[in-house]
Amino acid sequence: MFFWRKKARAADPYEALVHEIVEEQRKSGTYWFNFEPKNVPAGQRVLSLSPEDQKGFVLAATAWIEENRGGNDFARWAVVHRTMTAVLRRRLPFDHADLMALLAWSLRQPLHYFYVAPQLIKAVEGYTKEHELTPELRERIGELAQHLVSGYTTADTRRWAKKLRELAGLRSGTVPLVAGEAWSDVAIHDVETEDDEGRRTAWVELLGLCAGASGAKPSARWRKDVERHLEGIGFGPFKEAVLRWFPLVERPRTRPIEEWSEWAPDPNLLIEDSNADVLKGLAWACGLQEDAELSRALTALALSAYKKVPQVGARCVRVGNACVWALGNMPGMGPIGQLALLKVRVKAGTAQKGVEKALAAAAARLGLPEDEIEEMSVPSYGMTEVGLRREALGGFTAELAVTGTSSVEIRWTRPDGKAQKSVPKAVKEEHAQGLGELKGASKDVQKMLTVQRDRIENLYLEAKVWPYGVWRERYLDHPLVGTLARRLIWRFTDGDRTVAGVWYGGRMVDRTGRVLSWLGDSTRVELWHPIGETPDEVMAWRDWLAELEIRQPFKQAHREVYLLTDAERNTRVYSNRFAAHVLKQHQFNALCSARGWKNSLRLMVDDEYPPATRHLPAHGLRAELWVEGLGEDYGTDTTEAGTYLYVATDQVRFYGSDARENYAHAGGGGYGPVVYGAAAAAEPLALEEVPPLVFSEAMRDADLFVGVASVGNDPNWSDGGPEGRYRDYWTSYSFGELSATARTRAQVLEKLVPRLKIGDRCRLEERFLVVRGDVRTYRIHLGSGNILMEPNDQYLCIVPASGSAFGGNGNVFLPFEGDRTLAVVLSKAFLLASDRDIKDPTILSQIHGTR
Repeated sequence: MFFWRKKARAADPYEALVHEIVEEQRKSGTYWFNFEPKNVPAGQRVLSLSPEDQKGFVLAATAWIEENRGGNDFARWAVVHRTMTAVLRRRLPFDHADLMALLAWSLRQPLHYFYVAPQLIKAVEGYTKEHELTPELRERIGELAQHLVSGYTTADTRRWAKKLRELAGLRSGTVPLVAGEAWSDVAIHDVETEDDEGRRTAWVELLGLCAGASGAKPSARWRKDVERHLEGIGFGPFKEAVLRWFPLVERPRTRPIEEWSEWAPDPNLLIEDSNADVLKGLAWACGLQEDAELSRALTALALSAYKKVPQVGARCVRVGNACVWALGNMPGMGPIGQLALLKVRVKAGTAQKGVEKALAAAAARLGLPEDEIEEMSVPSYGMTEVGLRREALGGFTAELAVTGTSSVEIRWTRPDGKAQKSVPKAVKEEHAQGLGELKGASKDVQKMLTVQRDRIENLYLEAKVWPYGVWRERYLDHPLVGTLARRLIWRFTDGDRTVAGVWYGGRMVDRTGRVLSWLGDSTRVELWHPIGETPDEVMAWRDWLAELEIRQPFKQAHREVYLLTDAERNTRVYSNRFAAHVLKQHQFNALCSARGWKNSLRLMVDDEYPPATRHLPAHGLRAELWVEGLGEDYGTDTTEAGTYLYVATDQVRFYGSDARENYAHAGGGGYGPVVYGAAAAAEPLALEEVPPLVFSEAMRDADLFVGVASVGNDPNWSDGGPEGRYRDYWTSYSFGELSATARTRAQVLEKLVPRLKIGDRCRLEERFLVVRGDVRTYRIHLGSGNILMEPNDQYLCIVPASGSAFGGNGNVFLPFEGDRTLAVVLSKAFLLASDRDIKDPTILSQIHGTR
C-alpha cells in the first residue's frame, strides 16, 4: 500500500480539500473507477466553489499528483485526477503564469495515466478569447502537442495535438508528417521546398485537414475544405505529388526502429500512426475527381495497406479502407474495375466487406443494378479490338496484344513495316510518357484478365442469364473480356431450341463447326456446364476444342462433375467424401477466399469458429465445409501467434440461407449453435434436394481445397510431419486412389502423352504416369505429383521451384489453364525421361541409392 504524506492541518485550504477527497475515498472503499466527485462531500464542496477557488484547487491537485507520483496506489491518484478534470471542464480564470504551470505539469505526466488534453484545450481556448498568446505560451502549447503524438498514439491524441497546434497558430507553417518513412520524407521535402508560397500554404493546410481525417468517410464540410485547398494547389500538382508519394509507402523505413517490445509487432513493417492519418485523408481527396492513374494508385496503396503483418493482421486497415471508399465514390466506371480487382486480391474478411459495400455504393450512385455493376465496368485499357491495342509512337507502331489468360505482349513495328524486337531507342528518348502509359496498361490488363477469369468462373453459382445483345457487348465483343469469352462454350436458347456454341473463325459455331446464324435479340445466353450433358457430348466437345487448339481459360469442357454417391444417399444430409484430410491451414484459407468461401483462421484458444462457408444467394442456400484445428503443442502445431498450422476436414453440408449458423471449438468438438441453451441446431438439407449444379460446384471446391492444400502433396512430408504422426496419411494420400480432379488429369494425359517427344518412354498405369529413364523407371502419382522408383517403390523427393510451371518443353498443347499439378507432373516426366542428364546432386543421390 502506498501512503501519502499526512498533515494535521493543511496550511493551504485547496490542498486540504485534496486530502479530504483522498481520505473519503479511502474510508468509503469505493473503487476508483466508480468514483464521482458529486457523490462525496469533499467533491461536492469543490464543485460548488467559485471559478477563482476552483482554479486554486486545480493547481493544488496538480502539485499533489506531482508530489505523490511514483507509488503503486493508483486509486488515490485516480480520484484526485477525476475531481480535477471535472473542474477543468468549466471555464476558469487562468492567467499566463497559471497556464504555463499547468502545461508544464502536463508535459511531465505519463500519457497513459493522465489524459487531460481535452480539458487543457478548453482552458487554452478560454484564455485566447481574452488574451494574446505570448511566444513562450505558444511554444509551450506546441511542446504539449508534440508530446501527445510522441511514441504510441491514438486517434484521440492525434486529434488533440492537431487542435493544440491550431490554437497555437502552428498549423500553417508545419507539415504534420513524421520523418523516417520513404514516402513521408519525400512529402516533407516536396512541401517544404515548394517555391510558390501560396501553394505551400495550401499544401500544409490540406495535409493538416488530412491529419484530422476521422470516421469511416469524410464529412461534407471536410470535403468542401479539401476542395478549396485543392484549388490552391491545382489538380495537376496534387496528382503528380500523390503519384510520387503513394508507391513509396511500400518501401522500407529510411530510419529503421532498432528496439521495441518482444510482445509488440515489428514497427518497421507498419505505417506510423500520424502518417497513416494523412494517407487516409489523401486517399479520400483522390476520390473527389475521376482519374484513371489515381484509381490505379489507390488500388496499389490499398494492397500495400492490407498486406498481412505478424501479430497485427492487415498492415493498416484504415488506409486500405480509405482507398476503397475513394474508389467507390470516384466518378465514372473505371474505378469500379479497380474495386473488382481488389475484391479478388484482398483476402481479409473485413476488407472484403468494405469492397462489397463500395461496389454497392457505386451501383447506387450510377443507378445500376448491383449484380451487373462489375461486368459493366471492366475497362478496355485503350484496346479497340478484342485483345489488341495499337498506338503510334514516333513513327513506330506499338501493339499491346493479349496472348493468354495472364499473358500480354507489346510488339513493335518499324516505319517500313518490319518487326522490331525491342523498344525503339527513339521511343524511349522522345516518347517516355507514352511508353510509360503503354507499359502501365499492359500490367493492368494482365492483372484484370485474372480477375475476370475468376469472376466468370464464379458465374456458375449465380445462375446468370443474359439477353444476346447484352452478352455480346459485355462479353463476346468486349476488348478485354472477349479474350476469355471467345475461348469458352456458351449455351444459347431461343424458344424451344437450345444449342451450345463457341467462337471460331469470326463466328459462333456448334461443335460440328456449323454456324449459329439464328442468334438474335430473343436469344438468351448462359455459361455452359457439362453436368447437363451426356458423356458422349462432353467428350465430343473436348476432342473438337483440342483439334482446334482452343485453350480454355479455366476447366469447362474438362470440368469435373460430382454426382451423389450411394454413401451420400445413406448419410442423407452430409457428405464424408472429403473428410479426414490434413490441410495446411493458411493455404486452405487463401483458397477459400479465392473461391468465394468465408473462412476464419483458427487459433489455439478457447473460442468458437464457424465452418468454411459458401453463400449461394441465387439459390437461397449456403454450403458448409467443417474443419477443426489439429495438434495440441503450442509453437509446434501453431505459429508464434497461436494460429493452427494444420486443420482436419470433416463433413460437407447444405443449409437454407436463413438457417442458424453452426460453430465449433477451435480445437474440435461438434458443430452446433454458439449460444448455449439455444434451440436445436438448424436442420441441414437432404443432399438430394440440393440442385445438382450447386452440389457439384461445392464438392469441386472441396476437392480443390484437398488437392492443393493437403500435406500429402508436399514431398517434404514423407517423414510424416511433426513427430511423424501423419506418416500414414501422407502415404495413403500421396499414392492412393485418384480424386475426380486427378481422374480428369489422367484423361488429359491419355490423349496428350502420345504427342509428347518423350511419348515412347511414358505410359499410363492406374494412378500413375510411368516414365522410363535410362537409369531407372519412375511412377508419378497423378493426384499428388509424388514419385516412386522401380523396382522397389523407393520414394524420390523432387520439390518443384516456387511458381514453376510446365513450359511445354516443345510445343505441347494443354486444353485448359490453371492446373499446376498437371504442369508439375509433365515437368517431372521430362526431367526423369532424361535422367542421365540430371545434375542436381540431391536427386542423383536418391536415384543411385547413395543417400
